[in-house]
Amino acid sequence: MFESDTPDAVLGAAPFLEAAKIRSNLTEEALYQISVEKGQGEIAKGGPLVVKTGKHTGRSAQDKFIVKRASSEDTIWWDNAAAISPENFDTLYADMIAYAKGKELYCNDLFGGADERYRISVRVVTELAWHGLFIRHLLRRPSAEELARFKPGFTIVNLPGFVADPKKHGCRSETVIAVDFDRRIILIAGTSYAGETKKSVFSALNYYLPAEGIMPMHCSVNVGKEEDSAIFFGLSGTGKTTLSADPNRELIGDDEHGWSPDGLFNFEGGCYAKMIRLSEKAEPEIFATTQKFATVLENVVMDPKTRELDLDDGSLAENSRGAYPIHYIPNARLSGVAGHPKNIILLTADAFGVMPPIARLTSAQAMYHFLSGYTAKVAGTEKGLGNEPQATFSTCFGAPFMSRHPSVYGDLLGKLIEEHDVACWLVNTGWTGGPYGTGERMPIRVTRSLLNAALDGSLLETEFRVDENFGFDVPVEAQGVISKILTPRDTWEDGEAYDAQAKKLAAMFRENFKIFEAHVSDAVKASGPKG
Repeated sequence: MFESDTPDAVLGAAPFLEAAKIRSNLTEEALYQISVEKGQGEIAKGGPLVVKTGKHTGRSAQDKFIVKRASSEDTIWWDNAAAISPENFDTLYADMIAYAKGKELYCNDLFGGADERYRISVRVVTELAWHGLFIRHLLRRPSAEELARFKPGFTIVNLPGFVADPKKHGCRSETVIAVDFDRRIILIAGTSYAGETKKSVFSALNYYLPAEGIMPMHCSVNVGKEEDSAIFFGLSGTGKTTLSADPNRELIGDDEHGWSPDGLFNFEGGCYAKMIRLSEKAEPEIFATTQKFATVLENVVMDPKTRELDLDDGSLAENSRGAYPIHYIPNARLSGVAGHPKNIILLTADAFGVMPPIARLTSAQAMYHFLSGYTAKVAGTEKGLGNEPQATFSTCFGAPFMSRHPSVYGDLLGKLIEEHDVACWLVNTGWTGGPYGTGERMPIRVTRSLLNAALDGSLLETEFRVDENFGFDVPVEAQGVISKILTPRDTWEDGEAYDAQAKKLAAMFRENFKIFEAHVSDAVKASGPKG
């Protein structure tokens, strides 16, 4: 769909291809070998490639900029985006071309989107060979026939060794991610964190697809034996990847999808899973990828002598990651497409210990919680966090990647939920019995048991109570689950302390939602916490 004939889209990488020594569309095996030969990574037991990303072990959200042009100015959600001038972008572009002169770069022509009607053709130029390997895992690889007639609709250039100049390039630091939606070019410099390239493709699809009536989503998707698809929305650390990798259901994808008039489709051809404290018992399918050839492991600690991995060691990063092709998951559906969903799951890791393990939502409540995008961060996951949990509201469960106003995505989702009569659920994978530091992490067996009951429809047949703080329906009982855990207040030793914590969190929800009230219906506004 986005194989464009516009000069900038086709020629965006051309100056780099002319200036540098380009190695185009190498196989994964070749990129793996080059990465090792150049000292960019080390081989761990079983064959994965272990790499270090230096000081950047996650996205540099404050260093992302969008070019402000008259043609697209009114379509960007500027409250959530920093602007860069066309002149500064052009200077950055020219300086990065000059930097690339004579260097060996790696060019990969790939697709973002399993449905060829809505996919974007992406030309990715990288300075690091392992970045090329990474993006070949994460995006969809063209067939030989498709490659022969490939025409880029978007160009991404990633040069970690280039140092940006804030005064000259109009950026914030030596790191920059500059997006020009009109010229269909993204420039990335000053960071070795490979996730910036992956998320740049997602940001582009988030910008272009809504104009075509397609809903882009930061979610995982799986499908059951009855072709009953399920969407899992959630921020990092809430369980999107873990819960969608279900041995009894086919995996469509773990992170980014579109919802078209014909159903769901994966944007990617691989997975990018968190590795820190990964459990072989709880997540066997994902764990197995850490021992497979060419899996890219970012900031995972390895014993230099035995080549054994220590997934519990967070000394390099709490955000250690693994990138692997989706066929490494045994029950993945390689087509990347599925029908319309029967269930939508909104995941939150509530570190305040207030939310029930599962709640049924009306369509209006689903809209409210989708726009809220609540989870909580705890000490150790990011620098600067204290001992108390920190509420995080990331609208649409992916605010950094939403180029348009959240109401655009919210309206699309609400329309699709109503049109296809989708059951909606809020699932807490966070804490129970008290807040972080006092309570315990919600047992994954409880979460899986409740999810299974929601997905097979049996949970709908049980009795529900109305939560006194948030107004959604909570099951009174569920097979295989101790009833007490379904009522969070009963799991706390001090009921009054629970009440105070619940009121505190409810107030945070109400305060956060004020920015959306002018853009939603009265039904959605009335679907938040009471009080």
